[in-house]
Amino acid sequence: MIGFLRGRIAAKHPPMLLLDVNGVGYELEAPMSTFYDLPAAGEQITLLTHLLVREDAQILFGFGTESERSLFRNLLRVSGIGAKMALGILSGISVEGFARCVRAEDSATLIKVPGIGKKTAERLIMEMRDRLGDEAGGGLSAAGPSGRGDSAADEAFGALVALGYKPAEVTRMLKSVATGEGTTEEIIRQALQGTVK
Repeated sequence: MIGFLRGRIAAKHPPMLLLDVNGVGYELEAPMSTFYDLPAAGEQITLLTHLLVREDAQILFGFGTESERSLFRNLLRVSGIGAKMALGILSGISVEGFARCVRAEDSATLIKVPGIGKKTAERLIMEMRDRLGDEAGGGLSAAGPSGRGDSAADEAFGALVALGYKPAEVTRMLKSVATGEGTTEEIIRQALQGTVK
């Protein structure tokens, strides 16, 4: 899996982007939220990536922030939401705005995003609720998955979700752990020990 790319912007044709990484041109698709913050062609940039492998294609997606990539990955898990629609959602609403809509069950605002109808909006709200974590912030806030804003806790959150725990459950697990000084491994260990007691 390609985690990120650092290189020079060779061309920009939304949603397509060509990134020159040491003489190799990578074609990426990116949401407009990423395009708005891109420097001019010829400038250096680092983009987080997600590689989608299908029977007929391998598509690389680029994102300016971890919260954008995280939302994109979570959207792909929603039934009926493909990569094109996930890009459309990220292009039509901010990560924070999307999280607010889901928490407030505001389907009217989601319907305003091109390509989203009433049924899709309701499905997004229902299926994304658990992935947002608790009402204090959760998985898609600017502070990161744990809502705390520190990278060790955020990495621990991601690792626990990858182990199969639901985001809301991980948020509860991490509330009982003092994450101020601990490393990612220590936070994970303490969170898991808390569930065994």
